[in-house]
Amino acid sequence: MDKGVIIIGAGGHAKVVISTLIASGIKVNKIFDDNPDKWGSCIFDIEIAGPLSKVDLQSTEPALTAIGDNKVRKDIVSRFRHLHWITVVHPSAYVDPTVFLGKGTVVFANAVIQPDTFIGDHCIINTGATIDHDCRIGNHVHISPGVNLAGDVQLEDGVFCGIGSKVINEITIGKWATVGAGAVVINDLPGYSLAVGVPAKVIGYVEDDKY
Repeated sequence: MDKGVIIIGAGGHAKVVISTLIASGIKVNKIFDDNPDKWGSCIFDIEIAGPLSKVDLQSTEPALTAIGDNKVRKDIVSRFRHLHWITVVHPSAYVDPTVFLGKGTVVFANAVIQPDTFIGDHCIINTGATIDHDCRIGNHVHISPGVNLAGDVQLEDGVFCGIGSKVINEITIGKWATVGAGAVVINDLPGYSLAVGVPAKVIGYVEDDKY
């Protein structure tokens, strides 16, 4: 990574991704985003170089997505499948040596991941989140700031856990489900569901053909 990492996405989430890279001693080369209002401006003095179309589809450069939306992040990864997606852990995070982290996953400041947990590709473990022992996290999952997962929790692909939500032990949350901010999950949740409240209750579903 001598020539630096490229970042895809230039919103607020990108600031935290880039800050994590800087704290980890990893150089950021350029940022790409499809919003023309951002072209030529900078994040941490790093240029937003233009739209995603300027990224070589055959490139094998080291890269990270900086997109908080799970579906959009998945689509970008599919589009730029040749990029070398790196995995980054903030120096202040604790990740037990037995934890597996997939490619493209970022662990932010003060997060804690406990023994024998598996985390898939292109996940976001956000600021101050805690994941206890033996959890299984699929691909393209976003665990928001302050989320707490107890032991033996399973989050299938694409799950979004809103800020400050909590999941008790031995719970399974189905693919592309959304857990609302501050919700407390005490029962399994089906795929594509939207659950909110204390305790969390399903109040609707997303269209699975979008995913």
